[in-house]
Amino acid sequence: MKLLTFKENGQLKVGIKTNHGVLHIEKTAVLFNVEFPNKIEEIINDSVRWIPLLESLIKQAAANYKEGLFMEENDLIYGPAVPRPGKIICVGLNYKKHAEESNMPLPDFPILFNKYNNTIAAANEVINLPLNSKENDYEAELAIVIGKQTKNVGQDEALNYVFGYCNSNDLSSRDLQFRTHQWLLGKSCDGFCPVGPYLVTSTEVGDPNQLTIKATVNGKVRQNSNTSDMIFKCNEIVSYISEHMTLNPGDIILTGTPEGVIFGYREDQRIYLKDGDQVTIEIEKLGALTNKFKIEAPKKMSVH
Repeated sequence: MKLLTFKENGQLKVGIKTNHGVLHIEKTAVLFNVEFPNKIEEIINDSVRWIPLLESLIKQAAANYKEGLFMEENDLIYGPAVPRPGKIICVGLNYKKHAEESNMPLPDFPILFNKYNNTIAAANEVINLPLNSKENDYEAELAIVIGKQTKNVGQDEALNYVFGYCNSNDLSSRDLQFRTHQWLLGKSCDGFCPVGPYLVTSTEVGDPNQLTIKATVNGKVRQNSNTSDMIFKCNEIVSYISEHMTLNPGDIILTGTPEGVIFGYREDQRIYLKDGDQVTIEIEKLGALTNKFKIEAPKKMSVH
């Protein structure tokens, strides 16, 4: 199932991408007088309850077509696929070829860092590049979305705790990232973690360790790889993190980026993101996440 959020009358609503268009869950449920989840977080928190009901709702809507139940996707303003994650945990240097292009040794353990909720952005959202950075980079990444409370889970069971997956762009301001030994500043600028457009359930995705992953900048392919190149696989990552902290429904794990980022080029060949650039992250079965970038003029201080 491909879930999404969209903006309507100043609120985030939940929809499902289907062959007939995007199903408006609230309108459909009201029409057929059934319960429905108001927020995507409710579905993530209790998938056992909601997924069968939503599957039934799709069938009812398709069999009893009514005006306005299915919407044209191009008419929607997306919200983030996961609007309010509890934690955003990221894995650095998790693709073999990316570690090689960065001239860094393969890690013995997953390298973990974090982002915050201020970084969450939606598909098609224009993202402002920070004024005090000139080295902003894209990173195509598979995002894992946790569906059950997860603590000390083994690798063989870890993926059973995953609700689903989505595209993400682990945007990175390299000059800020490497200003100190801690990466946080360069990873947590506003809008630096767009996710979407869909949150795809784990049953529909299947094996997350065998997915093509690609990034294009202004239509030119910059990253083109497969999640099979990960050093630590998705089940290993979930298991490892759960040994050290409890994961809760809605937590996001970004699993690392393949080779082809700007930082991986020779220094004289690095052309970082600039005003007007458009980046698309596309992962097999998850659709395409596109964002444009803008540099805002600095605000002038008013003089009284």
